[in-house]
Amino acid sequence: MVPDNLMVFSGNANPKLAEAVGNHLNIPLGRAKVSRFSDGEVQVELLENVRGKDVFVVQPTCQPTNDNLMELIIMVDALRRASAARITAVIPYYGYARQDRRPRSTRVAISAKVVANMLQAAGIDRVLTMDLHADQIQGFFDVPVDNIYASPILLGDLWKKNYSDLVVVSPDVGGVVRARAVAKRMETDLAIIDKRRPRANVSEVMNIIGEIENRTCVIVDDIVDTAGTLCHAADALKERGAKRVLAYATHPVFSGAAVEKITNSALDEVVVTDTIPLREDALNCPKIRQLTCASLIGETISRIACESSVSSLFAE
Repeated sequence: MVPDNLMVFSGNANPKLAEAVGNHLNIPLGRAKVSRFSDGEVQVELLENVRGKDVFVVQPTCQPTNDNLMELIIMVDALRRASAARITAVIPYYGYARQDRRPRSTRVAISAKVVANMLQAAGIDRVLTMDLHADQIQGFFDVPVDNIYASPILLGDLWKKNYSDLVVVSPDVGGVVRARAVAKRMETDLAIIDKRRPRANVSEVMNIIGEIENRTCVIVDDIVDTAGTLCHAADALKERGAKRVLAYATHPVFSGAAVEKITNSALDEVVVTDTIPLREDALNCPKIRQLTCASLIGETISRIACESSVSSLFAE
């Protein structure tokens, strides 16, 4: 059961996911016109009353990142001016999350914090997101942030496969905590790829720590962007005797020639969620399979609206 004042709206970033979330909650999506002026400016018009409502706006800030971010900000402002009681930004994929610090004192912006400031200035009351690239981004907000995990969906699929020779692989040292948690849940071994990155979006595999020969390797990551890391890792694992190489990741960014790389790589399968809609070539790629996270997001929304526990969804 969901409260009568609960409403779910969607921008243009991932309407299919928003509709599936609405179906899970058994409520229709709120009616809104989200369009563009001829010069590209975003225009939002709410087509129903939201006064006093508990509103959730489903809008991942995926490609085109800036357009989708502006849609979200302007939708939030429209809802605030229409007297919504509470506005929750549901951002399944939080764009700019990889710009969360100043590495080695370089002169760069902390863009993840800039986005947080913009959303708060627009008037959000809380954020619901999935598998943040850096957990500390939650601290960039002065409103509650629920960072939920796709692991129940991805691990559930992996359990069904029932591989007897499984080993979980972290694609780099930074992903060890995530991979170790998965290995613990799957009660299997862990391997780590020691990777050196000479420049952004270029990766080079140097060494593999762990026993992977004649085993099914599952690479666990949060984001697949250019797929360079993933494909290099798969090649290295196969060269060192891996029987099968799979990848499980939450966010299918798939920028540039990522799909082509995956198609021509040693990867046997890439399993992702629908936080980001797949582009046409990814949909047609036989190596890519997408699982829906709509029920998990829908259940989380229901618990937030009913003021019940979200963390219990992920309790072991």
